[in-house]
Amino acid sequence: MTVPWGETRLVQGNEAVALGALASGVRFFGGYPITPSTEIAEILARELPRLGGVFIQMEDEIASISAVMGASLAGAKSMTATSGPGFSLMQEGLGFGCIAEIPFVLVDVMRAGPSTGLPTQVSQGDVMQARWGTHGDHPAVVLAPATVRECFDLTIRAFNLSETFRTPVILLSDEVIGHMRERVTFPRREEVEVIERPVPETPKEWYEHYHPTASNVSPMACYGSGYRFHVTGLTHDRQGFPTRRRDEVNEMMERLKHKVARRLDELVEVKMHDVEHSRVVIFAYGSVVRSAKAAQVMLEKKHRRVGVFRPVTLWPFPDREVKQHLDEKDVIIVPELNQGQLIHEVERLTSDTVRVIPVQRVDGYEITPDEIVAAAMEVM
Repeated sequence: MTVPWGETRLVQGNEAVALGALASGVRFFGGYPITPSTEIAEILARELPRLGGVFIQMEDEIASISAVMGASLAGAKSMTATSGPGFSLMQEGLGFGCIAEIPFVLVDVMRAGPSTGLPTQVSQGDVMQARWGTHGDHPAVVLAPATVRECFDLTIRAFNLSETFRTPVILLSDEVIGHMRERVTFPRREEVEVIERPVPETPKEWYEHYHPTASNVSPMACYGSGYRFHVTGLTHDRQGFPTRRRDEVNEMMERLKHKVARRLDELVEVKMHDVEHSRVVIFAYGSVVRSAKAAQVMLEKKHRRVGVFRPVTLWPFPDREVKQHLDEKDVIIVPELNQGQLIHEVERLTSDTVRVIPVQRVDGYEITPDEIVAAAMEVM
């Protein structure tokens, strides 16, 4: 399967993720089969060897994320894909990737939990885990597709951000998006930008694997390239060796924070539909965006105007955009496939005069447009 550049196809969401990874130049996949993400692994198991890449099924998700990080350190664009229970097992490795600044993409196709939960049904229960699942202060970059085409586009964007910022990036899909099929017109190859990680230009004897720069992102040498460096999960100095010196600890932690916090314009993406002229706004993400847009059309037919505010980037959370566009609204309806996760971020950023209304499901089924319409009609 080659990327169907410029063609129109009927494509499944998980298939589009795999195609986006191939378009990005992925050459290593390490993973363990788990519903509802397995199609990603199946496709790449077939395609990567044909391209000179490597697919390996590890004994579990802990080993999988470790293999992915090792491949990335050796210079290969690398990824894994999982769902809730596997995502939980990967959290320690995710923290290692953050502190060691190893670029890779982790796709989590969410399903209902906790624990084994409802393996074949949808949820948005991993949103906070994607931000805070691994321990300690760390940056998190998380993207959430709402269409099959976005599964392709945001996978490419996830790789580009990972390589640019030298950090793991999470693509937070869900069972509905992963398994639905849509008619997709793919871009032409020349329309797609593929970014490679910054590499050092200094003499090998001067190289520092964590050298401070204006962007807080250090050029990254790879194992086998002749550069000598150390990688550890311990707090480390510029060469990568463990340290307890306060100045070096603070320098490392500040750099990890600021390489994301000072470049939010490059990371944060939101999409708005008639938000400016609406007093009532639906805040939705992932597959629920589809129900929100359908509800918007249904309400328009009832002569009720509502806007739809959608964060494409879930983390870093779009604080500035939410504050700017939602803080003076009358009502914000927040439909989520969980018991309330991002609703608390909306409440945090809006004044007490704004009514924030939840619409929640945890039974494994989608929130319907009718449920959102009913919530809107009660306040309009």
